[in-house]
Amino acid sequence: MPYLKRFLRPAFYIFVTTGLASACSGRSDPAPVTLLNSQPEPVEEGYNSPTYTVKAGDTLFAIAWYTGNDYRDLANYNNLRAPYSIYPGQVLKVIPPKVTATSAPPPRPATLPAKPKAPPTGPTSSSDHTNRVDPPNKQAYGESENNVNNQPVKAGKNAPELASRPTPEKFADRVDVWVWPANGKVVDTFSSAESGNKGIDIAASRGAAVRAAADGKVVYSGNALRGYGNLVIIKHTDTFLSAYAHNDTIVVKEQQWVVAGQQIATLGDSGTDTVKLHFEVRYRGKSLDPLRYLPKQ
Repeated sequence: MPYLKRFLRPAFYIFVTTGLASACSGRSDPAPVTLLNSQPEPVEEGYNSPTYTVKAGDTLFAIAWYTGNDYRDLANYNNLRAPYSIYPGQVLKVIPPKVTATSAPPPRPATLPAKPKAPPTGPTSSSDHTNRVDPPNKQAYGESENNVNNQPVKAGKNAPELASRPTPEKFADRVDVWVWPANGKVVDTFSSAESGNKGIDIAASRGAAVRAAADGKVVYSGNALRGYGNLVIIKHTDTFLSAYAHNDTIVVKEQQWVVAGQQIATLGDSGTDTVKLHFEVRYRGKSLDPLRYLPKQ
C-alpha cells in the first residue's frame, strides 16, 4: 500500500499540471492579471503639522508662505514683534493656540429685577488685540484637496466687470470665481518636481496690469521673500493663498480687501531677468497647478 501511494502521488501532479496547461492553451485572450498595491497614491493635503522648526535662512514671511498663513498670525501665535527675529532650531506654532474652556460660574441666587442699565457714556471697542488677524471659518477647514480640485470654476466675463463688484469684508467658504491675473503668454508651466516651477509664468509688456485672481485680502506686500522680487500675496479662504511675483510697482496695501479682477500691481522684472508675472496658488501651503483653477483660454 505505501508503494501504491508513492506511485499515485506523482501521477496525480502530472494530471493536474497537464489539465491546467490545456485549459490555458484553450483561451484566446491572455489570462487576467491582478496587480497588488494598485490603489492610487493618497492625496497630499499640504502642510498640516501644528509646528514648524526654523531652518537657516528662513524668515517669518517665508514660513507663513510655506505653511499657508498670514505672517501676522504667526507673530501672534508665537508672541513675536517686528522685525520678527527668529533663529534656526526655534519651534514655531503655525496653528491657533487652543483656548482653554472655563467652567460656568455657579448660579446666582434669585434677586429682585435689576434696574435698566444706563446708556454708555462714550464709544467702546469690542476688539481683542490678542486675537489672530484673520479668524478661521470652521467650515472651510473641513475641505480636502479632493473637494477643492473638483469644485466648479466660474469664469468671469472680464476682469474690469468683476472688479466693479462690492469689496468683500470676510473670507468666503470657498473660492467662487477665478480670473487670469494678467493678459499675456504662458511661457512656463507648473512642475511637481522638487526643483520645478511652483506656478506659472506669464510674459507681457512692462507696466501691464496685474490683477487679483480671486476675492480676498492682501496679507503680504513687499520684497522680503528671496527670489520673488516685489511680491503680493492674497488670502482667499482659510486654506487658499495666491502669489504675484516680480512686479514693477504694487498698488495695494497689506490688509486691504480686493475683488477678483482688481488691479493690484504692474508687471515687471524685479528679482528676475525677464519681464513676467510669476503666479502661484497654494492650498494649506502646498503648491498647486494654477491652470487647474484658471478659466480655459
